[in-house]
Amino acid sequence: MPSLFDGLRIRGLEFRNRVFVSPMCQYSSEDGFAGDWHFVHLGSRAVGGAGLVFTEATAVTPEGRITPEDLGLWKDAHVAPLERIVRFLHEQGSCAGAQLAHAGRKASTWRPWADRQNSVPPSEGGWTAVAPSAVAFEGYAEPAEASAADIAGIVRAFAAAAARARAAGFDVVELHAAHGYLLHEFLSPLSNRRTDRYGGTFENRSRIVREVVEAVRGVWPGELPLFVRISATDWVEGGWDVAESVALARALAPLGVDLVDCSSGGLVAHARVPVAPGYQVPFAERVRREAGILTGAVGLITTPAQAEEIVREGRADAVLLAREMLRDPYWPMRAARELGREIAWPAQYLRAAPKGATARSAAKGVSD
Repeated sequence: MPSLFDGLRIRGLEFRNRVFVSPMCQYSSEDGFAGDWHFVHLGSRAVGGAGLVFTEATAVTPEGRITPEDLGLWKDAHVAPLERIVRFLHEQGSCAGAQLAHAGRKASTWRPWADRQNSVPPSEGGWTAVAPSAVAFEGYAEPAEASAADIAGIVRAFAAAAARARAAGFDVVELHAAHGYLLHEFLSPLSNRRTDRYGGTFENRSRIVREVVEAVRGVWPGELPLFVRISATDWVEGGWDVAESVALARALAPLGVDLVDCSSGGLVAHARVPVAPGYQVPFAERVRREAGILTGAVGLITTPAQAEEIVREGRADAVLLAREMLRDPYWPMRAARELGREIAWPAQYLRAAPKGATARSAAKGVSD
């Protein structure tokens, strides 16, 4: 079986290892633009040796932002500052990923460290959120139900954002269909009360996800990977569950999805989640086994031994680290040392590297 520091090839892209930096919102943009904070935040994780570095959830429309301070790719002007970041990630040997998202009914909220909570009113720079149904997330403002025209526009917006991501040089696009945001809201019967072709049955509730995948694959190069992040379960009876996640993965693979990034929860505030180290890994393992697709495991993966075990035992094909990467941007270099693996270091840091370490080269990228 492969190990954490073995390479991983998906389509024409070679990842130097299977340590991926999970998308983590920074709430530090103005009008969706990436700034110096994003350059340093993302760049330092590439310096640390990650195989893939993801942006935070990047909004495909202004109304799709979680907060007014979210990153965006809804206009061409957003490309240039992201291109600068991607170029640096590649120079450090990392592949670059963009997570594309629409927050749905969880849009227009205050950023976490604000003194205020829940929805930002239009009078203070917020907006009316749009969702599958006019059902509010607990404590938030009631959203407007998306019309058929709204849905078609959102699908087009995902495709346009993907085209901009490629213009910026990204190697991977991940579609955010988890954590109670718009695509997840359509999937779950707890938030989707529609009676048209986008509601009711599994086929209808998953329709927008399939449409977004097809639209993005229409503009995203065939030699580059496409990921989808899902919440494998709502952790609530009567909600979206693991069996439906397996069925969704089976439906998405023929449409061009290469890896399912398996998270969970986020749809309802009252869910009782049994949080523990690696508590979401069984979802990645089951989807991988039953749907026959690559998966990523995420959620309280903190130690090198734990991450190595997940990959070596075939429970997932890659691990995505979030909070642990906030605590230690150089986690991959430390993990390799603890696991007895030799990996290349930045030439600028060789004086602090283990004896015999070599300088790394730029990302391999797409093969000819």
